[in-house]
Amino acid sequence: MLLQKKVFAILFFALIVFSGCKKEDNPLAPVNPTDPFAGLTKIAEGYAAGAATKVQLWSKTALFTGYNNVFIAVLDSAKGTLVTDAHIHLDPMMDMGMMKHSAPYENPTSTIAVNSLFPCQIVFLMASMGGSWTVDVEVHNHTSNLEGIATLPVTVADKTPAILKSTVAKNDSAKLFISYLRPSSLKVGINDFEIAIHKSMAMMSFPFDSTYTVVITPEMPSMGHGSPNNVNPTHTANGHYKGKVNFTMTGDWRINLDIYKNGAVVDTTMYFDVTL
Repeated sequence: MLLQKKVFAILFFALIVFSGCKKEDNPLAPVNPTDPFAGLTKIAEGYAAGAATKVQLWSKTALFTGYNNVFIAVLDSAKGTLVTDAHIHLDPMMDMGMMKHSAPYENPTSTIAVNSLFPCQIVFLMASMGGSWTVDVEVHNHTSNLEGIATLPVTVADKTPAILKSTVAKNDSAKLFISYLRPSSLKVGINDFEIAIHKSMAMMSFPFDSTYTVVITPEMPSMGHGSPNNVNPTHTANGHYKGKVNFTMTGDWRINLDIYKNGAVVDTTMYFDVTL
């Protein structure tokens, strides 16, 4: 009996230790603290001449329509060393020939780099086949106190299934873009569910909007049932709404969204498809 108790204690301790070491699915977490570029692919680079720096755009995947987590590397153009104290401002631009438009984006939250890189986000509204995308990166190098802009050409591909939807609001005719921030992996059971909502105010202005109420209803079209214990997403910050979605089995799932504002219906046709 004493031996059994000791074995149980050892197993219990091991379970606690290893469960505490589970890696979280954080798209902004450094893959390797000793190598800032580990697990990333360089998408584009160019020079911000006025700032005497080379600017690089990196990502964990190729760029796609929807919400992209990207990383900006700033290097001293003479020394080749990474600049880790700088003010970074993005300006994505789609040139369609007869017209141009920007896109929603989120600048780095700090002037101090995270693991030597500056994390930021861009919501590409369309694929490159409709025109050409560039990302202007304005750099204020705090070390040298120099400023400049690098223009980086990038290629954006369509994402299937779509993780970006648009709608014209029924209540006030506002043009909205809803991005599904799909986790890198999904599982049977409770999963994080996050969307970002941006409003089209002009061709160059896409501010986030925090004023909506969102109701989610998952269903499995091939089986004709939904799931319990879902948590409707609520606004957290900068137009991001976070909740929980429950997938009770593997297969095809559709996450239906009903969006309201001050009790009025905004849209009841929105959905995102996933397959486990």
